[in-house]
Amino acid sequence: MTTLSPKTFRFALDRGVGTITLDRPHRLNSLTFESYVELGAFFPELERHPEVRALVITGAGNGFCSGGDRQDIIAQLFSRDMAGLLEFTRITGALIRAIRRVRRPVIAAVNGVAVGAGAVIALAADIRIVADDARFGFVFPKVGLSGADMGAAYLLPRVVGLGRASELLYSGDLIDAAEAYRIGLANRVVPKAEVLPTAMAMALRMSEGPAFAHAMTKQMIEAESTMGLDEAIEAEAQAQAICMAHPDFREAYEALMEKRAPRFQGAPDVSEEK
Repeated sequence: MTTLSPKTFRFALDRGVGTITLDRPHRLNSLTFESYVELGAFFPELERHPEVRALVITGAGNGFCSGGDRQDIIAQLFSRDMAGLLEFTRITGALIRAIRRVRRPVIAAVNGVAVGAGAVIALAADIRIVADDARFGFVFPKVGLSGADMGAAYLLPRVVGLGRASELLYSGDLIDAAEAYRIGLANRVVPKAEVLPTAMAMALRMSEGPAFAHAMTKQMIEAESTMGLDEAIEAEAQAQAICMAHPDFREAYEALMEKRAPRFQGAPDVSEEK
């Protein structure tokens, strides 16, 4: 893929914020073989587009994402041998890896149901803004599958803790937005009409900030999960020294001294009309 013109979902760019909209509202934005592949390739492609400085993922209509499409995917899996099944599960995992590795803040605007793969996609985002009527469910056990799918058993304990993650991954039970907020899965719960505007406002704030430093923050959050304390402190020392050598560090200082807003490298001009 060489452009930012996807076929299986919508993408829009406004003032540095790229919005990915899963666009199958008649199927609660369920995923197909094609959308898994294209989404998984789309995030690495963004590294070639510095004009995209923050990302929002949302769903069209009343749902965020209901997981893999039962007709397009699940029914077809019964005809695959082990090699074919493993090929599919690796493709789904590659999407989550791509979301975690993209060097931009990613905000999930969870405007409705997020179950199965949809729940893991929201989990893979850095921040989740959730509608007050949304529901989450890691429902894999409900269809006879392991709750450990697409990286859920790695990511969920880091977000909500081991005990709560274990309960959700064993049971496959749905939880509402209030419970998601209580356990830390949702960063904010807002009325449904405010989900996308709230997520966009947060993403715009990040887009106006230091993109190089944000990329470093995301990289370190991911890398430090496997480090001991001493190793993490040394890694952060090196990362911060690199940021101090970047022009944005001086720009922030000069802006502070001059009592003006900083103009970080590559930041969009938010004074322009959309």
